[in-house]
Amino acid sequence: MHGHRLRLEAEHDRVHLWTDISVGAVYGAMNRLASEGLLREAGQEREGNRPTRQLYEITQEGRTKLAALRQEGLGEVWFKYDPFDLALTRTDPDALSTLPSVLAHRLEAMQALLEKTRVINVDARDYLSLAEEWALRHSEYRLEAEIAYLTDLLMVADDIVADERHPRPRKLMPNRV
Repeated sequence: MHGHRLRLEAEHDRVHLWTDISVGAVYGAMNRLASEGLLREAGQEREGNRPTRQLYEITQEGRTKLAALRQEGLGEVWFKYDPFDLALTRTDPDALSTLPSVLAHRLEAMQALLEKTRVINVDARDYLSLAEEWALRHSEYRLEAEIAYLTDLLMVADDIVADERHPRPRKLMPNRV
């Protein structure tokens, strides 16, 4: 298919609900995949007085790579450190008093994001497969966990501020090689 058709398919399948892939990035991705030998040109198509469009098809190498990515996506445990944690452990000493309000604001933002996500997901569910529905639910579960963490963190925010102002003695971590 051509890039415009693939873009329409992605919009129809609501890819943006469970990936960070921009539907508008389809053309660049297709060019990159073609340069890597994962797609190949398969002719041209012209409908009415629309411009001629280049058709692409997946190569055998592309099918093999796609199968591997599917297996990797299902089997790989993905964990990435949140920049929030680094910022929390390196709070600006001159801004310590603002930490509780910053955390409260972050919590409110996460709660609003969860509510927005739920509305979008409920509206989409009639159009999704069961697997797609569960992919959407995963984002809700992750947001709920983040909200629970922030709620607990907010309860000890004043203790964190006090500890940063007057650190208690800490042991040295053993060297691990």
